[in-house]
Amino acid sequence: MAGNDRGRETDRPGHRPDRAERVRAQSEAVHPHPHPRPRVRLDLPRVRRRAWLPEYDPEAFGRTSERIARFLGTGRFIVWMTVVIVLWVVWNTTVPGHLRFDNYPFIFLTLMLSLQASYAAPLILLAQNRQDDRDRVNLEQDRKQNERSIADTEYLTREIASLRMGLGEVATRDWIRSEFQELVKELEQRRIFPAESEERDR
Repeated sequence: MAGNDRGRETDRPGHRPDRAERVRAQSEAVHPHPHPRPRVRLDLPRVRRRAWLPEYDPEAFGRTSERIARFLGTGRFIVWMTVVIVLWVVWNTTVPGHLRFDNYPFIFLTLMLSLQASYAAPLILLAQNRQDDRDRVNLEQDRKQNERSIADTEYLTREIASLRMGLGEVATRDWIRSEFQELVKELEQRRIFPAESEERDR
């Protein structure tokens, strides 16, 4: 009934639709879908979507990759890898045939070394990227610190220059002493010359 009454009101010749009705009519004309999308509530937390990929902590993974990359770049890793390769080759060339697990030309050893290299390269690159990010942040902080230091130095330089200009107009102790000395001399001269003039008058 309310919809019919509203329709009758809008159908009347003297009725002028207000702004809300015009906006509603325009939105219905643009979006004629009978089921509008639900409004997003900003006061409620978003519903988490189902993730198909496993979630992980990027910081923890980055720290672990840096530890691995740091270990790969040490002499200890080279020594241990050399020992493992030598034992591998010696075992697969000297023991009886039924105990060998990787005969010559050591295909399994080549596969393991290739797998190790394929994982080591991205880990080293990731560690280098993190180090570059840290260096960039440190450089930015150093640049801002240098700008603040330069601004402070310029401010102090202007203050010292203004103090020097102000001190140029201030009476110093030596200047006051020299003025007093000149004044004493002038008074003594005035005292001496009147006595001579009196003697001449006599």
